Amino acid sequence: MSEDLWSLHAPIDAELAAPQALTGSVTLIIPTFNESGNVAELLRRLGDALPGHLSCAVLFVDDSTDDTPAAIEKAAADHPFPVSVLHREVAEGGLGGAVVEGVLAMGEGWADTDWIVVMDADLQHPPHLVPELVGEGERTGADLVVASRYISGGSRAGLAGSYRIAVSRGATWLTKGLFPRALRGISDPMSGFFAMRRSAVTADALKPLGYKILLELAVRCRPGKVAEVPFVFQDRFSGESKSTAREGMRFLAHLASLRSATPLARMIGFGLIGLSGFVPNLGALWLLTRAGMHYLPAEIVANQAGVLWNFLLIETLLFRDRRRHRHWADRVGRFALLANADLLLRIPLIAVFVARFGMEVLPATALALVTTFVLRFAATEALVYLPRRSRRSRKSRGRRTPGRSRTPGAPLKAGRHSRS
Repeated sequence: MSEDLWSLHAPIDAELAAPQALTGSVTLIIPTFNESGNVAELLRRLGDALPGHLSCAVLFVDDSTDDTPAAIEKAAADHPFPVSVLHREVAEGGLGGAVVEGVLAMGEGWADTDWIVVMDADLQHPPHLVPELVGEGERTGADLVVASRYISGGSRAGLAGSYRIAVSRGATWLTKGLFPRALRGISDPMSGFFAMRRSAVTADALKPLGYKILLELAVRCRPGKVAEVPFVFQDRFSGESKSTAREGMRFLAHLASLRSATPLARMIGFGLIGLSGFVPNLGALWLLTRAGMHYLPAEIVANQAGVLWNFLLIETLLFRDRRRHRHWADRVGRFALLANADLLLRIPLIAVFVARFGMEVLPATALALVTTFVLRFAATEALVYLPRRSRRSRKSRGRRTPGRSRTPGAPLKAGRHSRS
């Protein structure tokens, strides 16, 4: 993947080229995907909303296939605060991944500000609340300030239709039920509009999938104190919503990935997936025997249906971030070998438990099942999905700097919101 970062203002003073690390200074990270019709109005409203004492810079992280970068460049010419674009040719991690790329760009020296504000470009997040988010954080000492639709004064009015409202509310209940401690004090974990202290963000710990970056930050970074301000979710200014069924599936996969962050959680997930594998296993067995195959070879073939089912779910839900460690064919072969070896190991274990330890057949079978399950989980994690160093930290060291080019005048302009 190659990336291009360029500033849309030439510097007027080299010493004032980048935003300064001052109290209340803020970098707005705005992920965009085909938002050319929104960026001019967004920047106009930001210009009206940002007070002169607030040191501010705007970074668009763009995955667009239309002329959004050109629209940003044109609109930025009329605004004195620094505006830059980081364009990604491959939208890895979706909109959440775009936000992380922006944070990594800050860490490499692009900007050094106290606060990061994340918001959408479609104007459903009202720009006039940006100073209020930062101000609430400064006033309360919070590490994270969330713009919430679900506290007094907030509203989800801009959600189009009862279906989207139901999906949003259901997703909120689900996430708060799965992560009660990490989301304590956050009434709207699905919000994409929030401010977070730069010091509370550990970018290398983030592994986003889809557009719910607040959930990722709250669960993996665990900010200390959380505050909220109400906001009314607005109608989209221009363009179409990016919420699709595919994004819904990515959201569910993201939840599973967050829940499997510890070995115990992964083992539980491994067991639940294994139980679900009985469905395709028994279904294949029924079809094969109905077709006239003898039940013994049918058992062997049907077992492979369950193995394939388990492999696909484990790849998607448990070890998504480790899949690139080995080629997919290597992973399939190793997983299938371990899954079928389970059958060969279980019978000798039952015989040992019965003959050597005098156990009854049923408890011996249950103990053998538990033993082979634990061994298979450990072997799968170690031999198929061997833990490795953070892929993102290695990318940030080895790829981002060579992959970026700056146009002449790349340092940012010191505008009216910068202070020396």
